[in-house]
Amino acid sequence: MIKAVIIDDELKGATLLQHKLRAFSDRLSVERIFSDPFAALQDLPSISPDIVFLDVEMPLMDGFNFLENLGNIHFEVIFVTAYNVYAIEALRADALDYLLKPVDTDELTAAIEKLSKRIEWKKQRQKQGIHMGSTCASRLALSTAEGIYFVRKDEIVKIEAMSNYSVFYFSAGNKIIVSRTLKEFEGLLDGDCFLRINRSTIVNLSCVIRYKKGEGGTLQLVDGSELEVSPSKKSLLMELLSRT
Repeated sequence: MIKAVIIDDELKGATLLQHKLRAFSDRLSVERIFSDPFAALQDLPSISPDIVFLDVEMPLMDGFNFLENLGNIHFEVIFVTAYNVYAIEALRADALDYLLKPVDTDELTAAIEKLSKRIEWKKQRQKQGIHMGSTCASRLALSTAEGIYFVRKDEIVKIEAMSNYSVFYFSAGNKIIVSRTLKEFEGLLDGDCFLRINRSTIVNLSCVIRYKKGEGGTLQLVDGSELEVSPSKKSLLMELLSRT
């Protein structure tokens, strides 16, 4: 069961959100509602929620200051606000989603689906012994025709070349197409977590679950894909996998 907490200084808005979340009672339980962010700071560690639905504009302490004061965060955050001007700040705060009041039922459903996939992905990584706070845990800005996506590097499974485009595949199952070459991203992602294993693919080494022997070998990733490794990359790959 997903443990949820709502933090909103307006009780009416918090109660309405709690009512809408009852549609997901088979997998989500609202443990507490806080109208005072200071009280939430004190009690949240003992609750250990999986998700916090957090208002932005609150007296004395806004949602972003709340997260800063909390320090280490081991839960996902969905901002729920009446204002649409905080979207970029929410992305920078690694928020899972950003919902406008009054919360639209379809948008809430999409957010809960995203949350469920994110939690399942965390469980899989923990089973594989992969540390969530790896050196990949930072953001990357991807510019597309629709706008700019701010994505977590540790959620990238692989990047594939498609002519002069690059296709990003993510742990949640979605993908983003960017009009930049793979070579450009190879430099941006240089480090122990990512490696270009052949002419057309960069992989997140934290997403490797199996290596099959061969001239260059084959990698199996968490999304089920299998990718050929260039023989010239084999030695470096094995060295980096031993560190991941």
